[in-house]
Amino acid sequence: MIELLPDLPDGTLGFRFSGPVSRDEYVNVLLPPMTAAIEGGRGVRLLLVVEEDFGWFEPGAFWEDLKFGVGPARSHHKAWERMAVVSDAGWVRHAMGLFGWMVPGEARAFTRPELHQAKEWLAAPAPAS
Repeated sequence: MIELLPDLPDGTLGFRFSGPVSRDEYVNVLLPPMTAAIEGGRGVRLLLVVEEDFGWFEPGAFWEDLKFGVGPARSHHKAWERMAVVSDAGWVRHAMGLFGWMVPGEARAFTRPELHQAKEWLAAPAPAS
């Protein structure tokens, strides 16, 4: 299941992933706000809360994620500013350690008790370069 998270700082998007994720959830819950953010020309700051019962993507959702990743997400690579992944599932934090470098922009992993810090980090101005 994918749920849009309410009450996030301005300029951030957030989703909670739990159980299995269907194609319909991916297309109807996740894609519209993600596409709007990318096409709106603003930077993408994304909060993903991954529950311990997350069952990954069903095949149709996986296909939609793949299409999005090699389509709009890739063609707007510079739009990705920050991604915070919040989870107490060990495999999620391990995956971030292994594959976080592949995420465009900055990416950090946080535990559930650090949810507030994750939101603050997402909303904080980027350091001057």
